[in-house]
Parts: sequence; structure tokens; C-alpha cells
Amino acid sequence: MVIIMEAMNVAKEKMEKVIAGLEREFTSIRAGRANPGVLDKIQVEHYGALSPINAIASISVSEARILVISPWDSSALKPIEKAILASDIGINPNNDGKSIRIVFPQLTEERRKELVKQVNKYGEEAKVAVRNVRRDAVDKFKAMKKTSEITEDDLKDCEKDIQKLTDKSIEKIDSVCKAKEKEIMTV
Repeated sequence: MVIIMEAMNVAKEKMEKVIAGLEREFTSIRAGRANPGVLDKIQVEHYGALSPINAIASISVSEARILVISPWDSSALKPIEKAILASDIGINPNNDGKSIRIVFPQLTEERRKELVKQVNKYGEEAKVAVRNVRRDAVDKFKAMKKTSEITEDDLKDCEKDIQKLTDKSIEKIDSVCKAKEKEIMTV
């Protein structure tokens, strides 16, 4: 049935967006190695407008724990430095007049454990979001049953299919969390 397939595709798409959002969130968690994704949320005031750092400068990883930010316009150095200092990444930038270097310190065991807790919290939030998508889909199927658009058997099949989709999504979330945990705990 077309209606059922449309509802399933919408639910699948929403679950995939939850997982993509989780992966995007994980790029901003620094794990002791230089990762340009840490700077994604930082906005720089430049020429009266807020811009992401990667829009006004090139960002490269020069060594395992060093990020180099080279602005295309040297007048952007100070605003970039100021934005990094004001952000919550907790790293002091080094401005040499041409570029900004960010040295990522080794994480302490305690900090690693805090980051793992944060990863698990984000994972749980993603699982809740996926379960909410499942609940909404099941409610939609029940409403279709109530208006006689689908039969009782169709409803049961839909509930089974949406549960399989939910289980797959939660497995994917678990594997993404495990991978990030491993990255954080690797010294």
C-alpha cells in the first residue's frame, strides 16, 4: 500500500536524520587529536557579520594534535582568536601574525571519562528521539486503522516493520557511540 510505504519512508528518514545529527554532534567533541570539526560551531564577527571560521579561513591539521587556521584576510586573525577564546573548547590559540595554531593537549583520564559520559548522554538522547519517531509512526498507523484505510493485519505488520527499523537505528546509534568512546579512550 502506498500510504503505508510513505509513512515508513518518513519514519526511516527521520531516524536517519537523528543518527546523522548524533554523528555531527560527535565531531565537536575533542578526543585529544586535532579535528577541524571542533571549530564548526564557532562564529566569528568579520566585516559586521557572523561567519563560521571555515568560511573566512582554511583549517588544516599540521600534526596529530595541532590545528592551523590560516585566514584569507589577515585582518580576520584577531576576531578568529577572540572567537576561539570566547568559545567553550577550552584551548588557547597561538597567533603568530599569519596564522593561528591550536595545540590540543593530551586528555587526562578523568577528562576522558567525562567525555565518554557526554557521548553516552548524546547517545541516549538520540535513542529517545528514534523511539519518539516510532511512537509517532505507530500512532499514524492506528489512526489509519481507525479510519479503515488499513486492516488489523496491516496494522500488526506495520508495527513489526517499524519496530525492526527502530531496532536497526538503535544498533547504529550504539555502534557510533562505541566508536567515539574508543576514539576518546585511545591514548
